[in-house]
Amino acid sequence: MNSYGDAFARLRDHAGDAWRDYTRHAFVEGLKDGTLPHDAFLHYLRQDYVFLIHFARAWALAVVKSETHAEMLTAVGTVNALVAEEMQLHIGICEAAGVSQEDLFATKERAENLAYTRFVLEAGYSGDLLDLLAALAPCVMGYGEIGARLAAEKESDTYADWIDTYAGEDYQGACQAVGEMLDKAITRRLGHDFQTSPRWERLCQTFRTATELEVSFWQMGLTP
Repeated sequence: MNSYGDAFARLRDHAGDAWRDYTRHAFVEGLKDGTLPHDAFLHYLRQDYVFLIHFARAWALAVVKSETHAEMLTAVGTVNALVAEEMQLHIGICEAAGVSQEDLFATKERAENLAYTRFVLEAGYSGDLLDLLAALAPCVMGYGEIGARLAAEKESDTYADWIDTYAGEDYQGACQAVGEMLDKAITRRLGHDFQTSPRWERLCQTFRTATELEVSFWQMGLTP
């Protein structure tokens, strides 16, 4: 299993079964063995493109919530990766399937998508950088874990482009950077014994809720 830092590992462990339900969801396993219906994949990509718009806005909010130049640099780098790279993957795959960028941008947001993105943004609006990172981390690192595992276990090349993107050096490097940012941010604000802080349980709950919303997002993907 990839290591994206101490704080992330502790948050992931605290999420318990929800983390397994997310990273081992039927949608994910369908990507691995190629059995995921293509219309479900395209439906998911369209919704995920809309998700990434809001996710990029949330990472831009992380710049506002940052207290150090290093935090700002990581947040800015993540915004750039989302807008210039990850969203471009979605545009390319969808265009190859006959869905124009204009149609992609006009995708109607499903309720599951809206619930997740607004939860993340609200965590940032009402809290500090730690609250925001706890809501952002499941998506960032979860896709890193999923991509790395599927690259090692994949039984089909049907969804190789998607898998290779998240298993690739660039995305894995982004996960490491966010994990380091989280470690430094939490020790800066709560100290090295952050698990004894009164805030720890709330951060764990935010992380778990975001993870559960990821499960709902995959489930949505299976129902075009």
